Formats: sequence, structure tokens, C-alpha cells
Amino acid sequence: MPLGAATMGFGSKSENYEQHRYAILVIDMQNDFIKGKLKCERANMIIPNIKILLETARQKQIPVFYCIDEHLPIDSYEMNLWGPHAMKHTEGARIINELKPSDTDYVITKRTYSAFDGTGLDRALKGTYNSKGTDALIITGLHTNICVRHTSYDAFVRGFELIVPKDGVEAFTEEDQNSGLEYIRRIYGTKITTINDIISSW
Repeated sequence: MPLGAATMGFGSKSENYEQHRYAILVIDMQNDFIKGKLKCERANMIIPNIKILLETARQKQIPVFYCIDEHLPIDSYEMNLWGPHAMKHTEGARIINELKPSDTDYVITKRTYSAFDGTGLDRALKGTYNSKGTDALIITGLHTNICVRHTSYDAFVRGFELIVPKDGVEAFTEEDQNSGLEYIRRIYGTKITTINDIISSW
């Protein structure tokens, strides 16, 4: 199925998205990934899109979670592959100014690809909506075929509804972007849509 076809039905009258308790995950939108050691040129295309999504979400009191790398030198599994990046207490690990969190947002630090692995994300999501918990995740950020994909897996096995706007995630190459989107659509049943469609559905 073409990626565009997967967007059909999102926000349509046949599906009641108002029943979902959403949360937004913003993955790795940090200095080192946008303009630093692991710079992704394509990331600049999604910054304004994510900004609009977050501003709308806050107006509607939809929780926003920044899930960011905060590595230690002992994280050899990634250091050996990618070199030092997003190291704890460095400028490279800071969230970019364009997407600076608000006082009501959550910041979850991670040391692996998945935002769930060894973090408090799952517990924090269960505490939202007066402890009713989030049941649908909108995942944005970097990289579609790496951290977005691994986070999507952990969300999938926890039973979350998964939504990924194709104009809210990016990767180093177009091939990586498309393969990442196709994988999470086909293997995890992720709804691939656009940020405009998500906002319209609200």
C-alpha cells in the first residue's frame, strides 16, 4: 500500500477520534541532531510542523512529552556506532530553541533508541487524564527508522494506538524516511497521516 493511502480515514466521520486520550511524543529534537555532531539536514523541514502541532495540543490540554537522549560515556553500544552525541549536561543534548518545552510539558531522558527503555515514560503516560491514562500516541521527531521505530514498537506492545504524521518525522535520507514509515505502518498498524489531518480531527 502506498504511504499516502494510509492517511485515508484519519479524522473522517467514520472514526470517532474524540474518544481517544492523546499524548504527543517529541523524539530527539536536540541540538546535536539538528545542527551538531549527528546533524540531519532534513530535520529542518519538520520543525515548523511540530511547532504548530504542539501549540494546538497545549491549547487543547493534550499532554506533550519530550523524549530526549542524555547519554553517558559508558553507553558504548551507541558511542561505538555513532560517536559521542547528546551527552548529559552538554549543549548538544539541549532541546532546540524553536521547540522549547512549556512549563506544562514533560521531559523524559533516555539512553537508548526507545523512549520507553529504562525510562519513566510508561508510568507518566498512565498518570495523565486524571490517572485514566493515555491510550493514543502521536509520535514526532527523529529518526523515523531508528528512535521513532523503536519507540513505536514499545508503544505497540503496550497497547497504545499509534499515529505518526509523515510531515512530523524525518530521517537522514528519503529512503530511510520511507522505509521507516512503511515498517511501522505494516508491522505495528500505525496510522500514517499528516499534522493538518491530526489537528483537523481535534
